[in-house]
Amino acid sequence: MRIIRGKYGHRRFQLPASFKARPTTDFAKENLFNVLENLVDWDELDGLDLFAGTGSFAFEMLSRGCRSVTAVELNHKHALFIEKVAKELHCETLTLIRGDVLRYLSSGAKTSFDLVFADPPYDLTELPALPDLVLNSDLLREKGIFVLEHSRKNNFASLPCFVMQRIYGSVNFSIFIKEAARKDA
Repeated sequence: MRIIRGKYGHRRFQLPASFKARPTTDFAKENLFNVLENLVDWDELDGLDLFAGTGSFAFEMLSRGCRSVTAVELNHKHALFIEKVAKELHCETLTLIRGDVLRYLSSGAKTSFDLVFADPPYDLTELPALPDLVLNSDLLREKGIFVLEHSRKNNFASLPCFVMQRIYGSVNFSIFIKEAARKDA
């Protein structure tokens, strides 16, 4: 795993051989963050990394200056790896939640975020429902950005708040921006 840019930039961490995650390629991650650079001011953000896996997106957000990042990961070995990397980086603004993402989303999380990233298993049955779960909750702040990584078999372009899709090889990112709540006159 490589952190591309920022205060932890160019740092590499060797994944354990037994790691079961499908890490996003550096090429796809770098290009996505180039797109996000035009949409956000990192210093003002609180981020959330769902299905954190290696923690790659969490550490990239922190490296670029996010105020805080929460990572949610169920797999015990993956969570241990995230903890190890956070320790090596002396990173105190990462909160790791060891648990099921779907349970976390349905529990009515008490904290809201400016940027939410989700990289679920591509065969997750509930994957098509993730945009609604995130966008129709208080998890994402007004004008917050939700990025969903998925395979090419999913198409979210017709959903409300969808703004763009980026494709890098076999990696697809759908990007949503939560609209301001409408007020009746």
